[in-house]
Amino acid sequence: MKILIVQTAFIGDVVLATPIIEKLHRLYPDAMIDFLLRKGNESLFAGHPFLNDILIWDKKSNKNGNLVKLIIQIRHSHYDKIFNLQRFASSGLLTFFSGAKEKIGFDKNPFSFCYTKKVKHTIGDNKHEVQRNLELISYTDNEIIEKPRLYPSSDDFEMVKQYKALPYICIAPTSVWFTKQYPVHKWVDFINRLTSYKIYLLGAPSDNDLCNQIITRSDNKNIASLPGKLSFLQSAALMKDAEMNYSNDSAPLHIASAVNAPVTAVFCSTIPAFGFGPLSDKSFIVETKEPLDCRPCGLHGYKACPLGHFKCAETINAEQLIDVLGL
Repeated sequence: MKILIVQTAFIGDVVLATPIIEKLHRLYPDAMIDFLLRKGNESLFAGHPFLNDILIWDKKSNKNGNLVKLIIQIRHSHYDKIFNLQRFASSGLLTFFSGAKEKIGFDKNPFSFCYTKKVKHTIGDNKHEVQRNLELISYTDNEIIEKPRLYPSSDDFEMVKQYKALPYICIAPTSVWFTKQYPVHKWVDFINRLTSYKIYLLGAPSDNDLCNQIITRSDNKNIASLPGKLSFLQSAALMKDAEMNYSNDSAPLHIASAVNAPVTAVFCSTIPAFGFGPLSDKSFIVETKEPLDCRPCGLHGYKACPLGHFKCAETINAEQLIDVLGL
């Protein structure tokens, strides 16, 4: 049997798709499972034990032309099943022309009329995104939420071993969206109180400036900035043995969950009820204690607070983040 999973969204969405791989492998241990994702996310699956092949869609260069090439490649692969986790027209078009015997996806996709099976997709009912994804395989035990899973290699763990000499905390302080991001001065206030730990700031190369702002403004000199210095899987290997990992409502919290690392998720403008909270055995959610009529202001966040006050973040204090450490 040949199976294709489609999830060409951003890093966090891809990590939350990994339980599909785990469950399909258990259901069909001899199946060849391929994964289609956007260019830049493929390193998440380096050495993955259950994937046969990674298909890559380059969306930044000749997006539509590359989509046509993928459609041709997929038709020639003769998949038995295709699971489309996305709700956008491009992935639906690809599914429509895939030639797969079974096409499974969410009802919100404009091309869901071509699916042999479509599943209702609802956000805001406290159902986790992992559970929503697993409903595409409705004939399994979906009452049990499968955790995301990544597989850092022994080389990944060896590479980050140098950072593990002392007890440490990892912080991923950035987000694509401003209103999802705990403010710099708030991170600084929190970090200034962490006198017993080495602090590692994680992120992409584009996060260097913000991380340097935190280091410059902090009185705590026991901080190292690692954005762009570690791969996704190396970051996961570092997070796994941290005393705690702190993240906004963004991809790093899902990467932590994918190696069952302790994690604290800071929710500002968004809310856990959307279904993107942490799934590690040791996990915490920190959010404002004030009842704000304006929260949540949206599913994905904004580039600025629509009302200008950003109270959903400003009313979260450092003590809330420290409390999870039991200090």
